Amino acid sequence: MKHEIETDTGYFDSAACDLSAFTALIDQTANPSTVPNADDIQKNVPIYDMSRLRPSLENKERRRAIMAEWAHVLLSDAGVLVLRGAYEDTVVLDEATGIYERIIATEKLATGSGGDHFAASGSNDRIWNSLQKLCEEAPEVFLRYFANTSIAAACEAWLGPNYQMTAQINLVHPGGVAQQAHRDYHLGFQTAETSAEYPAHVHDLSPALTLQGAVAHCDMPVESGPTKLLPFSQLFRAGYAAWRRDDFRAVFEERHIQLPLTKGDALFFNPALFHAAGANRSSDVHRMANLLQVSSAFGRAMETVDRVKMCKLLYPHAMAAHQNGTLGVSNLKAAIAAAAEGYSFPTNLDRDPPKSGLAPETQQALFLRALAAGLDVHEFEAILDESRVKQSA
Repeated sequence: MKHEIETDTGYFDSAACDLSAFTALIDQTANPSTVPNADDIQKNVPIYDMSRLRPSLENKERRRAIMAEWAHVLLSDAGVLVLRGAYEDTVVLDEATGIYERIIATEKLATGSGGDHFAASGSNDRIWNSLQKLCEEAPEVFLRYFANTSIAAACEAWLGPNYQMTAQINLVHPGGVAQQAHRDYHLGFQTAETSAEYPAHVHDLSPALTLQGAVAHCDMPVESGPTKLLPFSQLFRAGYAAWRRDDFRAVFEERHIQLPLTKGDALFFNPALFHAAGANRSSDVHRMANLLQVSSAFGRAMETVDRVKMCKLLYPHAMAAHQNGTLGVSNLKAAIAAAAEGYSFPTNLDRDPPKSGLAPETQQALFLRALAAGLDVHEFEAILDESRVKQSA
């Protein structure tokens, strides 16, 4: 639809996003014929009973057929699906919950609770990198937790083999506030200004790089605030430019759906789907979900590069060029872009949290800030070394 495309510039403009085109997309109704393996469709979301489908995942042809259906749902249909009973035995979830609660208590004593992207302050706890922390605390529990063919098939359906798993625990207590509507990582974690600098085709490709999932660690009735979802909203190409607009968020609040989940269910959705965690209006449900953020194997460079070393070597020459005017700002930015890391992730969000916005400062931004502030070589190198420590596992 040309009216939601980049108006001949190759880029999306937030002001040009067409709300009527968006509402036309979310007005669709799920077609049961496109999801023959689903056991139910609730509020346009296909529901898959894994107690029935799990044995089929051991057969290559049946597994591929199921995965192809899931990929179609995520790409071209509702954009979200639920795997009922993804965990056949929820004992391991209870064991992991106990471990996560101890981690939360320990981290609160040390540093206070972790921040939450897209959410106002509220009654919630976050464990960054719950994946590694569970493995460190209880490797045998980790083994049984992720020995899950349903979750593996969902990840492979969207990303192909050799995906990279990360996870964060989100625990929302009664009274916990809702998030605002948003899209997710990658482009969803950029500022509006940074997102607008990426060409339209990158907006199209970004959702194929990650898969969002959530494992329910407890029963989640609607009043406890399970994820608010807007089926079909991932189909709006300019959504990464539009999701911050008040009129798009108003439509989300009017039209979103929520599905109750049972302990052991898993929810997966396209990261471009408009979504938000709901408010916990219950009196006694402490809503815990393990938020799976799974990445494509292809999100990696071909060579390993010591960019910290390169920055240290480059800085005195860049400072001299900046001070004597032998290179203009645009030229310096081009050289720095070739040497310094321009992306905030991956990082250790316990030690390197976003201070203003959704992502920590990049190496390139630090380099430019140091030049502008006139930091000497030793000051710059000290900050670089500190940043490397913060980002390390």
